[in-house]
Order: sequence, then C-alpha cells, then structure tokens
Amino acid sequence: MSIDWGGATRSWAQIAANQPKPVVEITRRFQEEQFPGYTRFIATLSAIEALPVGWLAALGAVRGIYLLTCPRTNEQYVGSATGQDGFLGRWKGYVSMGHGGNAGLRSRDPSDYQVSILEVCGSSATVENIIAAEQFWKMKLQSRQMGLNRKQRSTARTPQIGAGPVSFAPTGQAPPA
Repeated sequence: MSIDWGGATRSWAQIAANQPKPVVEITRRFQEEQFPGYTRFIATLSAIEALPVGWLAALGAVRGIYLLTCPRTNEQYVGSATGQDGFLGRWKGYVSMGHGGNAGLRSRDPSDYQVSILEVCGSSATVENIIAAEQFWKMKLQSRQMGLNRKQRSTARTPQIGAGPVSFAPTGQAPPA
C-alpha cells in the first residue's frame, strides 16, 4: 500500500483521525525499487545492509573501484573490491571495523562515508588489473595529495603520465621513454 503523506513525511507520529491521508496505490505483492545501475549507485555505509535484496546481490556479484567520501571533511578515499563478495563484501568490512583495515582511515574517527562506484571490472579481470585501475583513479582524483589514500601498494602498477596516453609502469620504475 502506498500512502500520500503530504508534507508530514518526517513526523514521528500522525493521527489519522485528525489528518486523513489518501491511499495512492494498493498492490498485491511487494516489488522492490529497481537497482539504479553500478555507475549511478550512491549510498551511505550505514544504509548498505538495509538495501533491497536484489541490490545486495548485484553489489556482491561484481568487483571494481569505489569512492568513499567523508561527509565531515569532504575528503575522498579510492579503494578496490577484489574479493569474492565484490563491492558488498568490501563495504561490509568498513561497516564492521569502521576503517576496512586501511591506515589512512584507521587514524580517524569512524564516519558514515558515502560510497559510490567509479568502475566495474569485468569478470576476467585479475586482482592486478583491478589494483592498476585503482591506482589510476587515485591519480586522476588526486586522493593521495588531497584525500585519504596514504601509502602506495608495492605490488601495484602505478599509472605514469607520458607524452601520449596514460601508460602503466611497475611501481618505482620510470615510465617508458
């Protein structure tokens, strides 16, 4: 059943006899809200576990690069979901620990970060491919200089800006000439 609550949607209690509300729709079965798609997905970490079941399945089925944004400081953190449970599994780590094991976040008070997806990696992408994409997004968004990303992964390939398109070189090595 859908009810038109009018402007009183934020009231804790409403007395129907004093303020009748029209029933807008009655449905025979529940239909969850349609998943907006990966690149249009935005939520707070505190809302993750309460998302519709279909959304949770979609978020647990793919891996890739995500963005956490701190609502208090407006700082950004770029991370990657490389595990079997995809984005959902990674974000549950933040919900349970407050920092997901990240040094830059561990030193801060837990915050209800906003989370969004920057890039979904294909099912054939290796962990190394995903980490390389993560490094690229960190460079692109400057999350090391102006955000919450701190140390660089030593096993990752760091994007290097050359004369042409962005190329990748192993960490610690100069880009090709």
